[in-house]
Amino acid sequence: MNWYADPNRPPPPPAPSDRRTESAPGDPGAAPEPPRPRPGLWKRCLWGGIALWLLTAIVTYATRNTTLLPTLILLGSFLVPAVFVLWAHERHGRDLGANLILGCFLTGGILGVLGASVMEYYLLHPSLWMFLGVGLIEEAVKLAALMLVLRRHPRVRGMRAGLVLGATVGFGFAAFESAGYAFDAAVTMKGIDLRALLETEVLRGVLAPFGHGLWTAIAGGVLLSFRQPNGRFRFAAPVIGAYLGVAVLHSLWDSMHGIAIWLVARATGTGLSRTLFAQGYMPAPTAEQQHLFTLFSVGGLVVITLVALAWLRSLARGARAAGPNHRPGARIHTP
Repeated sequence: MNWYADPNRPPPPPAPSDRRTESAPGDPGAAPEPPRPRPGLWKRCLWGGIALWLLTAIVTYATRNTTLLPTLILLGSFLVPAVFVLWAHERHGRDLGANLILGCFLTGGILGVLGASVMEYYLLHPSLWMFLGVGLIEEAVKLAALMLVLRRHPRVRGMRAGLVLGATVGFGFAAFESAGYAFDAAVTMKGIDLRALLETEVLRGVLAPFGHGLWTAIAGGVLLSFRQPNGRFRFAAPVIGAYLGVAVLHSLWDSMHGIAIWLVARATGTGLSRTLFAQGYMPAPTAEQQHLFTLFSVGGLVVITLVALAWLRSLARGARAAGPNHRPGARIHTP
């Protein structure tokens, strides 16, 4: 019997259509857009996180409650890296998506720390060239982690995307590494050293914006600017050069303590044996030597930071000057 021949039976429901139609913004049937964070979220997280860290430090110091140590370590280690990632996402990477940013921060950071730990354990030995090996290994594993996270996002390429995502992986690496350093500073043979823990977190928090995040942003920006439209990574000469350059900056940063000691010994005419130099200290330093050491060590870190910032700025300016149609690799595609 024909369906429409019976007046008492309702008409059949309309057949589902495979075509998706876009609804106007005012259409009540339109799917709700995902909420976007208000501008300035990174500022609120920064000041709120500092307040929580200070409160946790005060309560831990007053009560001597060791169960609060994980909270104190995690807050102090992740606060600055996470805030800078929020700032980069808000200012330059909203179209990349929060899921990709989070994946680069957590997955890239964890894989980077694990890979660096394994390779440094088996490949490095105490020597004058050890810090160069550290720089080469850690910058390599961070780039490898970035490529691994992006393997399912072939359309993500370009200088801006590389700068943001590279910095995100670097800050994730810095956060997990700082947590390890803070734990090592807290746990001593004599018990818990809360003062050493707080000093380590403050120092690494202040230096965090000028270390791993900055170096990996440079290398990641060059890497993704040469990524092919099909998603394959092209290891052109500029990519290799950027990797080697940031590895050298990394090694100089790590070895600045020893370099400062050597410079003090040369400037003051003090004979310094190879053994003492390798151990990283100068016996019975004078007041003049102490002042020179501070000048050389801090000044060296400032010079390295200025070089890295100038390099990063030149990459960003070059990408803006080239424009989106300069060449396919310079365009920024996001899913």
